[in-house]
Amino acid sequence: MTSVPPDRPSTAYLDHLFRESEERRLAAPPADVAPSLLPAAVADGVERAAEALEPDLREIVERLHADPEQAWQEHRSAALLVEVLARHGIDAELGAHGVPTAFRAELGGGGSDGKGPTVAICAEYDALPVIGHACGHNVIAAAGVGAFLALREAMTSSAAPAGRVVLLGTPAEEGHSGKEVLARAGAFDDVDAAIMVHPYGQDVAEQVWLGRRLLTWTFTGRAAHASAQPFMGRNALDAANLAYQGIGLLRQQLPPVDRVHATVVEGGTRPSIITERAVMRLYARSKYPDTLRDLSARLDDVARGAALMTGTEVEILWDDGALPSLPVRTNAALTERWVAAQRRRGRDPLPPGVVSETLAASTDFGNVSFRVPGMHPLIQVAAPDVALHTAEFADAAGGPAAVPAAVDGAVGLALTALEYLTDDALRTAVHDEFVAHGGPLDVPRYFD
Repeated sequence: MTSVPPDRPSTAYLDHLFRESEERRLAAPPADVAPSLLPAAVADGVERAAEALEPDLREIVERLHADPEQAWQEHRSAALLVEVLARHGIDAELGAHGVPTAFRAELGGGGSDGKGPTVAICAEYDALPVIGHACGHNVIAAAGVGAFLALREAMTSSAAPAGRVVLLGTPAEEGHSGKEVLARAGAFDDVDAAIMVHPYGQDVAEQVWLGRRLLTWTFTGRAAHASAQPFMGRNALDAANLAYQGIGLLRQQLPPVDRVHATVVEGGTRPSIITERAVMRLYARSKYPDTLRDLSARLDDVARGAALMTGTEVEILWDDGALPSLPVRTNAALTERWVAAQRRRGRDPLPPGVVSETLAASTDFGNVSFRVPGMHPLIQVAAPDVALHTAEFADAAGGPAAVPAAVDGAVGLALTALEYLTDDALRTAVHDEFVAHGGPLDVPRYFD
C-alpha cells in the first residue's frame, strides 16, 4: 500500500508578508539615533576587546552547536561557558540560584553608597529536541559571554563606572520558563535593567514576542464495551474531540494577536472500549498580558463545556512543569543604544513595524521585561525566509554568519550596558519609559 505525501503548503501568504516588509523597510526613514556619550577611546576599546575574543566565541558557537542539550540538561554547555570565563580570570558560580545548569558572574561594584546601577546580560544555551540549535541559542550564549568579557577592562579600570554588570546563564527557555524560575529565586532582585540578543533572519531592533501559557486538559469518563453496552459509557475521547472543535470555532472570535495550538496525547486504548481517559496539551499565546489572561478564561470555558456535553469530568491544569511566559515589553531607550552600537558594526536593525507581527514566537525574557526594563533585539544569521525552529535555521546557527553575529552581538550588548551605567540621562529615560508603560507586574501572581 502506498501513501500520498501531504501537499506542500502554498507560500503565497509568506511571500506577501516578506514583500510588504521589504516595502516598509524601503519606505522607512533612517532612525534618528543620538550619538553615544561614551568617550571614543572607551567605546573603541570595548569593540576591540570583543573582536579579540573571536576565537573564544567561535569555540562557543561551534561546540554548543555540535553538542546540543535540551532544557534543564545543559550541563556540558554551562560548564563550557564557565570554563571560557575562567580562562579570562572570571570566577562564575555554576548552579546559581539553586538551578544546576544556571551560572552567574559579576564585574564592577556599587557606587560610594554601595547602590550603583546593575545591568544583567542574559545568555541562553538550551537546544530543541531532534533539530538541536534551531533557535540559535549557541549564538546567544557566545554574544552574552563575549559582551561580558569585552567589558572587563572598562569595569575594572580606575575610570570604571559606579555599577555592576551581571552575566546570567539562563537555561530552559525552550518549552519552559527558566528565567522565571531564576527570577523567583531572586536572580533579578538586585538588577535594574536586563539585555540580550537573539539570532534571526534579519537585523531587527524590536519585534513582537507573544506571551505563552501551557495547558493540560484531562477528561475522565466511564469505560464500557463499545459494541455491547456503549450506552453505559461516557466517552472522554468525545470530550477531547468536542474541545478540539471548540478551539477551532473559538478562533474566529479571537483577536488576531492570539494563538492556540492543541494536541491529543492520550485518546484511548482499544476501539472496542469506550475511552475512559483522554488528555490534551495546549499552548495559549497572546500579545499582551491582559489579553493572554482573557484567552485563558475562554479556554477554561471550552473545556468545561466539552465535559458538560459528554457527561465527563475535566481537570484543567495551567502551567504545569513550565511557568507562564509574558510578552516582551521592549524598552525603546535601551534599544536605541543597541541600534547605535550595531551601526558601528555595519548593521542597521529594522525599526518596529517593518517585520509583520504575524511572525511571532514566545520567550521567557518577557517575564524579565515586566520586572525591569529590558531589550531583546534580533541579529541576522540566516536568510529572511528561514524560520526559527527549523532544520534550516539550525544549519544557519552553525554556518558562516553565526560567529560574526556573535561578535557583533557582543559589541552591541557591551556598549549598551556601558552606556546604561555611565549615562545618567539615559538611565532616567529608560526607567521613566518603564514606569509610563505600567511599571513592574507581580508576575508570579498575575494569572491567579
